[in-house]
Amino acid sequence: MKAIAFTGMPGAGKTEAVKVAEEMGIEIMSMGDEVRKEAIRRGMEINDENLGRIADEMRKEYGMDIWAKRCLERIGKGERGTVVIDGIRNIEEVETFKKSIKNFILVAIHASPSIRYARLIKRGREDDSINLEDLKRRERREMSWGIGNVIAMADMVVVNEGSMEDFRKKIREILSL
Repeated sequence: MKAIAFTGMPGAGKTEAVKVAEEMGIEIMSMGDEVRKEAIRRGMEINDENLGRIADEMRKEYGMDIWAKRCLERIGKGERGTVVIDGIRNIEEVETFKKSIKNFILVAIHASPSIRYARLIKRGREDDSINLEDLKRRERREMSWGIGNVIAMADMVVVNEGSMEDFRKKIREILSL
C-alpha cells in the first residue's frame, strides 16, 4: 500500500487536492471526517468551535495521534493500492502512519494567509469560520497541535497561489508517482 498524506494550513488547498484524488479513483481517508463522526456520535453541532474542542480533548486524553489511529483502523493493514490521507496536523500522526504504512509520502500545501482567508470565507463549509478573527484563532489552535513542524518535515511542498488548473496538474503529477 502507498499513502500520500496532505497537510497545510486551513484554506491552503487540501480539499481541492482530495477532489483531484477522488477524480483519479484514489481512496480518501479524511482525518477531519473522523472528528466530525465523533461530534455526531456525541450529538453535537458541526461547527469549528465544537470540532476544534473535540479534536483537542481527544488528543489530550488519548494521545496526539488519536485521529491517525482511528484512520488506520479503517485503512487496515492489507494491500489497498494507494490511499490519500487528508488533514495531518502533528508529527505524532506522521510517525504513527509511517510505522504502519511503508510507502508514506507527506505533501505540504502552502498558500499565503491572505489567499487562504479569502478562500475560507468564500468556501463556506459548515465548520469554516467566516470572520478574520475566528480564522486566526483556528490557525493558532492548529499551530498549537504542531502543524508547523509537519509542514517543515514534508517530503514535498506544493505552492498553491496560481491558477486552479496549475494546482490540479501538480497534484495529479504527485498522485501518479
